[in-house]
Amino acid sequence: MKFIESETLELKKSTSEIKEAVISIVSILNKNQHGELFFGIKNNGVVIGQNVAEKTIRDVSKSIADNIEPKIYPHINHIKADRKSCIKVRFKGNDIPYFAYGRAYIRVADEDRQLSAKELEKLILRKNKDKLRWDTDICKEAKVTDISAKKVKSFLKGSGLRYDTVGNALEKLRLISDGKLLNTAIILFAKKPQAIFPNARLRCAVFGTTDTSFTIDMQDFEGDIFSLIEKAEGYILKNIHIGMKLKGLRRVDVPEIDKAAFREAIINAFCHRDYREFDSVNVAVFKDRVEIRSPGLLYGGLTIETIRTGMVSERRNELIAEMLHRVHFIEKWGRGIKLILSKEPDTKFSEAGTKFITTFIRKSYYEETNEVEKGVEKTTRKKVVEWSEKRLVEGLAERLVESQKRILELVKENPYISKNDLSKRIGISTTAIDKNIAKLKKEKLLERIGPDKGGYWEVVRK
Repeated sequence: MKFIESETLELKKSTSEIKEAVISIVSILNKNQHGELFFGIKNNGVVIGQNVAEKTIRDVSKSIADNIEPKIYPHINHIKADRKSCIKVRFKGNDIPYFAYGRAYIRVADEDRQLSAKELEKLILRKNKDKLRWDTDICKEAKVTDISAKKVKSFLKGSGLRYDTVGNALEKLRLISDGKLLNTAIILFAKKPQAIFPNARLRCAVFGTTDTSFTIDMQDFEGDIFSLIEKAEGYILKNIHIGMKLKGLRRVDVPEIDKAAFREAIINAFCHRDYREFDSVNVAVFKDRVEIRSPGLLYGGLTIETIRTGMVSERRNELIAEMLHRVHFIEKWGRGIKLILSKEPDTKFSEAGTKFITTFIRKSYYEETNEVEKGVEKTTRKKVVEWSEKRLVEGLAERLVESQKRILELVKENPYISKNDLSKRIGISTTAIDKNIAKLKKEKLLERIGPDKGGYWEVVRK
């Protein structure tokens, strides 16, 4: 048998390393809640053997009992490895955090590292996560009269359940405990969730470049999770490019970012966010990307690598997830990330500060080129620098009045927009619109394609 140290296996050459062994046991328990340790095997896996007497095993047992808190009860056996005597210690325990000689340690790969105060706090929170879950907390200030019957009826219809009264419906959905509403009932079905939870909010913005230096639009929305999901989806669709293809005789709109992918990311943001954080879910539309930012880092020990490579799900808000699953907003088996990557393989996931960020690349910012190198075809991307970034940088914006900038922005959003609509959106007369359009045409920034009726505007890219 070959021995290799890992997150759950520690090797010690002899019981002379008993103190280090006790620390390793605690490290492994705090990380994995189970593991094995061998005396008589060097850390490179070479079996050298160990003198084993009855007293030797008693001494190992006593050291573990005296120096690990809370107490554990390991199995300690005399074994043979490569025909040499060794001691095997098999241990497990869920009462984390464990302490060795008064200090807490954690296993990192095959090494033991002392926990910082912050890491120890996280470990304790993880242990008590069910007791501390926000979605199953009672909302003390809420009453059944705060709930919208219309919202509850709509939900029940979508989940195939019958409605009689609001109270009975919430009881059946397990959203009432001891006659009190849970937080989930408020965030999903309250008439005005923001009156109780100010962070029941969505913040959206469009930026004219690849950073936040030039803001085109900024809007805040309030409401229940279902309405905010729809608002976020609509905002992205409104502010990214929509192409088209023919399916039979019908025109089908094709967004530059797959709709199913970014909708899944939006749902995940609201489902798995940390509602104890005051911040809102944020949607940021840049020239080259769209970011969906959710308060709260990955939960339950998940990493970026594990969510990308495995169908693994740890839910911060299990009850909210269950409600969304009932109306088919999410899958129950953690397939959301797989769906996103199947639709948009270049999606990036990251953590910054206290936020989890999903980033989608905007295809309108890049063009794909095929090249042949040594007989192998490869696809590369290069930037397409559009008018709003290049010419803003060159200072053209300084020569345009605010109304002209808004005309260009609105035309980019909707090439078929009418002069009357431009007038209403900007707040100036149609005569002023005509004058500004004439100036933009003279600058060769705006062009009319087709007749006045049935044609459309095009922002000229140079």
